[in-house]
Amino acid sequence: MKKLSLLFTFISFFCFSQEKYLTKTGVLTFEASVPSFEEIKATNNNVTAIFNASNGQFAILALVKGFRFKNALMEEHFNESYVESDNYPKAIFKGELVGYSKNSNSNSYPIKGTLNFHGVTRKIEGVWAEIGTEKDKISFRGSLELSPSEFDVDIPKIVSLKIAQTVAVVFDFNLKIKDTKL
Repeated sequence: MKKLSLLFTFISFFCFSQEKYLTKTGVLTFEASVPSFEEIKATNNNVTAIFNASNGQFAILALVKGFRFKNALMEEHFNESYVESDNYPKAIFKGELVGYSKNSNSNSYPIKGTLNFHGVTRKIEGVWAEIGTEKDKISFRGSLELSPSEFDVDIPKIVSLKIAQTVAVVFDFNLKIKDTKL
């Protein structure tokens, strides 16, 4: 039922759009490494993103358990102890490329919207995306920094010096035009 309601949310967000672009293989990477300690980096290669080229709105859905680490134990701790992915299985961003126009010569736009992660919703602003367009494809890339504490992710004192205070997040989406018939 939750999957069905999420699908309806995505569809309703874009139901009147003329030019929808979609990917189910977007990439999100985050890194929270600290020098002299083990690398803390994970990638999720199965992120869904929808972009409405007529108004610049977009939505992103990442399943939290989709992040893969080099170290299986680190992945287990991430899911069970830090982000509690059984309780908070999704990260969802809804927003827009401010000032976007499909006829513009610009390839860089500020992003504004909301990110829901670990049960907390925060406004995201001051982030830029680089956009590339080609016939029936749009690519969109960028990065931002987030703090675990602003999403109520508790880092135990025993490991707090091994994990960065800010997490670097990189996104990379190659979206293809989607048939407007639902």
